[in-house]
Amino acid sequence: MTSPVQARPPLPPFTLDSAIAKVRRAEDAWNTRDPALVALAYTPDSRWRNRAEFVQGRAEIERFLERKWARELDYRLIKEIWAHDDHRIAVRFAYEWHDDSGQWYRSYGNENWEFDGDGLMSRRHASINDLPIREADRKYHWPLGRRPEDHPGLSELGL
Repeated sequence: MTSPVQARPPLPPFTLDSAIAKVRRAEDAWNTRDPALVALAYTPDSRWRNRAEFVQGRAEIERFLERKWARELDYRLIKEIWAHDDHRIAVRFAYEWHDDSGQWYRSYGNENWEFDGDGLMSRRHASINDLPIREADRKYHWPLGRRPEDHPGLSELGL
């Protein structure tokens, strides 16, 4: 049973269209770089593996994201669906950011997501690799915040 206060549509079971919408909503939330907002999409006891770090619960998720975005400056993310079933979605993603020395990176990865009946993510497993890039090689040039609807996705960018 879903709670109107907590529910995060689209809800499982996912169709291709609802899974694509879920991926875009996740991308939009992460591009806000607001740890408290992003954490609300996860169950209170959500479990993560992010690279070699293990995180559990919304409070830890918020602290993790605060550290992440304090280090990964001018962060811009694109996610793309890879596969889905009733309550799971797999995505690939790439994001660009720079560190405090001005070195730019493009980080590539895959995530496996599992959702409860309210559409909250209960598990997130992320594998990520960082590639140093020159500022001139950046592909994400929209203003900070949500990716514009007309901005190419990963496949269109050849990433």
